[in-house]
Amino acid sequence: MRLISARSVRPFVLRNKTDAADARAICTAAQQPEARFVAVKSEAQQTVLAIHRVRAQLMKFRIMQTNALRGLLYEFGEVLPEGYRAFSKVFPAALARAAERLPAMLIDSLREQWARAQDTDREMAVLERRLASLFRDNPDCQKVADIPGVGLLTATATVAAIGDVRTFKSGREFAAWLELVPRQSGTGGRVRQMGLSKRGDTYLRTLLMHGARSVIIQGKRSDWVDGLLKRRPFNVAVAAVANKLARTIWAVLARPEKYQASPTATA
Repeated sequence: MRLISARSVRPFVLRNKTDAADARAICTAAQQPEARFVAVKSEAQQTVLAIHRVRAQLMKFRIMQTNALRGLLYEFGEVLPEGYRAFSKVFPAALARAAERLPAMLIDSLREQWARAQDTDREMAVLERRLASLFRDNPDCQKVADIPGVGLLTATATVAAIGDVRTFKSGREFAAWLELVPRQSGTGGRVRQMGLSKRGDTYLRTLLMHGARSVIIQGKRSDWVDGLLKRRPFNVAVAAVANKLARTIWAVLARPEKYQASPTATA
């Protein structure tokens, strides 16, 4: 059995959308030379991805809650930093200052909103502990986590999303599946490279971009990365390192050997 993305099938539905038209479109799409199929995932892999989706949703809730608190206090002259960790350190003191001059009804409402944000953060911590337990039981996740820039979240999400690594013929194909490659537009023999298309798995691509950013900022940079930073803008270098991370992950999963860092490169 093979799965194909609905996005690849839709262009071949020529007229009305019916079951028969869908069947013809699927058959036509599957016969295309560049057709990409999706690996059939096990229940364990789907479980990991589901936990990641729940955590991502909770993170959105937490961001919305803290942004609302920051905006409300800003209207009363309290300027608070961005980011949950930095925000949580200064919010109690800011709320105490505001309580000296603002109505108790408003202070109670802000305090209740902050309690909901803290509850959301604790729920995220519970999910991360569950992912850590799954990580310890999965040898592939542990192999991938040896790569600089790949942590618990990236390792578990990548291994689960790939399904069967044999679905991709090379690391280059895996990076292209994640859309960590520039879009191309050309005519008359001239091809122009543009920014990332931002199709594919947005969540997994975001994790790899965060990992690449940590390699550039905190890790021991290779000569290749240093040269890239001199020639290109920072975000372009981040995308290039993320592409290399994706290729490295595929290579580690496709081969029995463990990851071994090159003496001249750590990305």
